[in-house]
Amino acid sequence: MKFVDEASITVIAGDGGDGCVSFRREKYVPKGGPDGGDGGRGGSVYVEADGGLNTLADFRHSRRFSAERGENGAGRQCTGRSGVDLTIPVPVGVTVQDADTGEVMGDLTHPGDRLLVAQGGRGGLGNIHFKSSTNQAPRRATGGTPGERRHLALELKVLADVGLLGMPNAGKSTLIRAVSAAKPRVADYPFTTLYPSLGVVRVEATRSFVLADIPGLIEGAADGTGLGVRFLKHLSRTGLLLHVVDVAPPQGEPSPAAQVRAVERELGRFSSELAGKPRWLVLNKIDLLPVDQRDEVAGDIIRALDWQGPVHTISAATGEGTQQLMWAIMSYLEARAEDRQQGEV
Repeated sequence: MKFVDEASITVIAGDGGDGCVSFRREKYVPKGGPDGGDGGRGGSVYVEADGGLNTLADFRHSRRFSAERGENGAGRQCTGRSGVDLTIPVPVGVTVQDADTGEVMGDLTHPGDRLLVAQGGRGGLGNIHFKSSTNQAPRRATGGTPGERRHLALELKVLADVGLLGMPNAGKSTLIRAVSAAKPRVADYPFTTLYPSLGVVRVEATRSFVLADIPGLIEGAADGTGLGVRFLKHLSRTGLLLHVVDVAPPQGEPSPAAQVRAVERELGRFSSELAGKPRWLVLNKIDLLPVDQRDEVAGDIIRALDWQGPVHTISAATGEGTQQLMWAIMSYLEARAEDRQQGEV
């Protein structure tokens, strides 16, 4: 299925039913008086996170959603039936925005999260409410109020603990295939990855985290070159970025340090918040280097970048170093979670 991470829809809540003008007509009961019932309320529209969905592709064809109208009131003080609420399932990780005002209405980050996006109209009042000492036979009722109508912009940001960042063909997809059950497409040409993919990395039976792979960036991505920065938003929820770099790029390609700097520039242009996230340097494809040159090449890259953070050397293709990297990530995430818990106490 095609991955779709943005959609525009229109939601229309149900109108409230009209109130009723009615008078009691019963044998041997003279002057029965007003008995018109109220209209039922209109159905409301909700958006709910469904853990079984992972794309907004369903909204390419269905873009208009309407809840049921409330029924009109009736005699004998009968209130009209309320309209049935409408629930629209969306993937976990969707942000809902009012497209007309720009207001962010909610962020659905857990399965079962539910958001009211259009309130149903109120039912009108029957004539029984307008009886008074001076008006014993009111012929007045009110109509139901219209339901809310909104144009919504849905934006999906995948939920992952760790995000992979780097140039095309850095080996990000190979890495996620090596350490998880995810099977993104892998080939020896740029932009093999066309949309984000998620993989669950399980280091033990009860210890795991979610890893996200997005299409590679190239210099000028912020200006629309290549696939652009459209998918960088999917890293905004991650707690850690792995900057994957090819230590042995093909002849004529920029050096590893130059590639890292290019991606850093695009990252900063896209979002200062994203650029400020914790980032580890992952030197990939060390299997392409002679064993006795690996430390020297890694040291040259680190010195050229003046890199101060954690560095891991791996080969995603052979699996060398990948398990040690996954264990280090798991320990880091658990330590962060423990720090947050202590801060909340």
